[in-house]
Amino acid sequence: MKNTTLLVSTAIVLALTACSKTETPATGATPSTSSAATASVAANSGSSYDMVAANSKGFTVGALMSAQAVYVLFDPQCPHCGRLWQASLPLHSKAKFVWIPISFNPTKSLPQGAALLSAANPVEAMNAHEQSLLAGTGGMSASSDVPEEIKQAITNNTQLLNRLGVDSVPFLLGKHRKTGEIVSFNGAMETAALANLLGIE
Repeated sequence: MKNTTLLVSTAIVLALTACSKTETPATGATPSTSSAATASVAANSGSSYDMVAANSKGFTVGALMSAQAVYVLFDPQCPHCGRLWQASLPLHSKAKFVWIPISFNPTKSLPQGAALLSAANPVEAMNAHEQSLLAGTGGMSASSDVPEEIKQAITNNTQLLNRLGVDSVPFLLGKHRKTGEIVSFNGAMETAALANLLGIE
């Protein structure tokens, strides 16, 4: 109970570091906190975790053979998603992360999400993209000619986020390594907080 209270308190404080669909993600504008409350309710059951695992399309990085899968729904134009990506890098040797692109901004997010899904080396591509985005240069260059199959996958990912009752990203779903409890978080966080959320030492 103590750990759950700590996680909820941390989520409320840090949920201000997320991009919502009602704003332009790259501006870094602060969304409302209502999305975080909704996310907490939506993700407290195993069904949300299983729904994302079964119905999303993303790229997998980190410890590929790990039984601990962590799902992150993100918009390529969201700087807070970039910060969460950077925070996750030190944990790649300890957990498997599946990054699932959604699109709040079809003009930019969709082509960039498609490029990331198609990248031969997703870690290298995502690192370069997020560094560019956080530097204020808009992220990777990507063709607007997106294959229909990938376009549909990203559309489905976006609809999945909506079905979860979540309206901002990054949105993370995982299992606590020690307790097996489903944990969720809406927003960016530091590496230590992410490791604590996931029960990784």
